[in-house]
Amino acid sequence: MAEHNETGNFGENLAANYLQKKGYKIHERNFVFERAEIDIIAEKENTLIIVEVKTRASELFETATELVSSRQIKQIIAATEGYIHLRDIDLETRFDIIAVILDERPPKIEHIKEAFYPTL
Repeated sequence: MAEHNETGNFGENLAANYLQKKGYKIHERNFVFERAEIDIIAEKENTLIIVEVKTRASELFETATELVSSRQIKQIIAATEGYIHLRDIDLETRFDIIAVILDERPPKIEHIKEAFYPTL
């Protein structure tokens, strides 16, 4: 496995553990719909939480929200629509970003709730 994939998986594991400790129920990880992937699908307080995880060695260059492109947002929203349809889910939906910064010990986790919204 490529090093960037291992780093990404490590960050996703940290993010999933963080969410579980905060009382989120993890429904799925790495859900793929057509060509789009959702890193973590969780639920808390009757809200479906779609989480994009970004793992970086340091936070020197970009903020977490700058790491998710408009193209990625469109793909995440399309995958979310597919997931909701396939699973027949009727919950409010929120899109979050979790940034995992590895150059700190322990790694720093930044959770940005409502990081982006679907366009109308």
